[in-house]
Amino acid sequence: MEGQLHAPVHSAIATGAVHAKGQQHPIKLYLVVWGWLFVLSTCSYLVDYFGLHGYLRWSLILLFMVLKAGLIVAVFMHMAWERLALAYAILLPPIAVLVFVSIMVLESEYTHFLRVLFFATPS
Repeated sequence: MEGQLHAPVHSAIATGAVHAKGQQHPIKLYLVVWGWLFVLSTCSYLVDYFGLHGYLRWSLILLFMVLKAGLIVAVFMHMAWERLALAYAILLPPIAVLVFVSIMVLESEYTHFLRVLFFATPS
């Protein structure tokens, strides 16, 4: 009796009737994303080529880096087609880290200001 219960499953697998269906994305999507990655990398290179300095330089480099990372995560890691809960599980921790790092930077500037104010030797 046990062999009869499993017989249809084995025959279906043996004939290839059971197969996993996967997502198929057009090659054009990957070529467009590759093109955008090339453009953003070129823009990142041009920041150094034109000799930009200071906050503008680092802001542009970080902007291009985040845009490239977003494209890679969305398309090549298939996050654009994933469930929202999975996207939150992957995207929220880096956002939380950025928020906490920003808070630490503000706190460090305040601490530095207080140390200079109270521990500086009068001249």
